[in-house]
Amino acid sequence: MAGNSNLSIAEEIMLLLLHDHDGSFVRLPEWSRRYSLSGAILMELAEQGRIDSDLDRLYVVKDESLGKPTVDAVLAEIASSSEEHNIRYWVERTAERAEEIREEALQGLISRGIVEQVDERILWVFRSRRYPVVDGTVEKETKLRLLEVLFSDAIPSPRDVILLCLAHASGILNEILPRKQLDSVADRIDTVRKLDLIGQTVATAIWDIEISIAMSA
Repeated sequence: MAGNSNLSIAEEIMLLLLHDHDGSFVRLPEWSRRYSLSGAILMELAEQGRIDSDLDRLYVVKDESLGKPTVDAVLAEIASSSEEHNIRYWVERTAERAEEIREEALQGLISRGIVEQVDERILWVFRSRRYPVVDGTVEKETKLRLLEVLFSDAIPSPRDVILLCLAHASGILNEILPRKQLDSVADRIDTVRKLDLIGQTVATAIWDIEISIAMSA
């Protein structure tokens, strides 16, 4: 099943992070959310042919703007760097923009009428913000595409490989599937991850960072 070409990778990640029923976000460690979004930006640049990588470095192959403020800012930062750095460095560096990425992705979904913003007050003190899904077909399509990739032998689209890599590395899949089902498709996940070198490398970088954080806690 082909991906929704109108949505950015960060926007699709945000849809995966939203609960269907009330528009609240799934519970993920803060660093997992941040790195899933930074990974989404880097994968967007790779998908659009702006960056590539090898074992030791991530580099710009085309510095033409994509017309997306945060994506373009990250591209400009990579292009202007006086030193070469690997993917892990740029995952961590881009994660510093996580809130900016999150807000830009949510605003994109709101402007398309896919989600709406609802402010609520609890005891007149605490404000929470929900993003109920308005156009459920788009949100369900994103999740259904991942499930189709996991539970069939169909060849996934490049976008779906990217989403699977990010969703697996950040723990989003743990929120979509029960542990038993997730364990049953472990081999399939491993196979699909290998279909995209940079996606696999970004996912590995996210895992390495999360392990480092967990060990230092």
